[in-house]
Amino acid sequence: MQVGLHALGIGAGARRSVIDAVAVAAESCGFATLWSGEHVVMVDRTSSRYPYSEDGRIAVPAEADWIDPLVGLSFVAAATSTIDVATGVLLLPEHNPVVVAKQAATLDSLCGGRLTLGVGIGWSREEFEALGVPFARRGARTDEYVAAMRAVWREDVASFVGEFVHLDSVRVNPKPVRARTIPIVFGGNSDSALRRVAALGDGWYGFNLDGVADVAQRLEFLGARCRESGRDIAELKLAVALRSPQDDDVAKLADLGVTEMVIVDGPPADPGLAAEWVSALADRWVAAAARG
Repeated sequence: MQVGLHALGIGAGARRSVIDAVAVAAESCGFATLWSGEHVVMVDRTSSRYPYSEDGRIAVPAEADWIDPLVGLSFVAAATSTIDVATGVLLLPEHNPVVVAKQAATLDSLCGGRLTLGVGIGWSREEFEALGVPFARRGARTDEYVAAMRAVWREDVASFVGEFVHLDSVRVNPKPVRARTIPIVFGGNSDSALRRVAALGDGWYGFNLDGVADVAQRLEFLGARCRESGRDIAELKLAVALRSPQDDDVAKLADLGVTEMVIVDGPPADPGLAAEWVSALADRWVAAAARG
């Protein structure tokens, strides 16, 4: 099992000097992936429930800097040469899928095929309203956007006709590095999210799960849905971030078939302290994964 780090894009992790320092140190210390999430807008007052905390509130203050993940990860990629980069997650139905396909393929091409595109359907009705995108049927919109994006990556001249996307003989270049596709992993811990993983995904990013037992239950459900779809869960990338990870969780997650344990933390504001901070995380988590 590998270990990823979800640390960049928010607050201190939105600053160029910190991004560079954390990225270089994470690659040197053996982290597999640097993850970065997204919210296009935040609001001071919300009636929408955040699904990844017990109290339904997101821990990030509305006034915090939160940079675009594809732009931020391009700086990560430029500062490194081997570590993977991943959106965790990009809220796909809030965007034009052809533009996302173009941006993702551009980043993937420039970084030599190191991008994983983590996507989610979103939870904040206020965010969708601010962007002028319908909140209703965002799941169906996401499914169709994924199919359209894969079509424009795969085909030299792509056409696609659906409910939300209509393309007639368009060229979208460059193409992704790996067999004209980019791995798409779906975020979300709900039954509907896992059904989407089984039906359409190259993997799952389970975020802020409440311990190993919760992961085991979700993987059992996902495995059953994969079998119903004629798929093998072993073929999927399974990345998991726990709410309060413990040292012995590393081996337990590996035994469950998790392919990447993601550590969620915020970097120091002083870039001069970044290497020491990353090294301490690696000594605890990367070393534990290496021991098996």
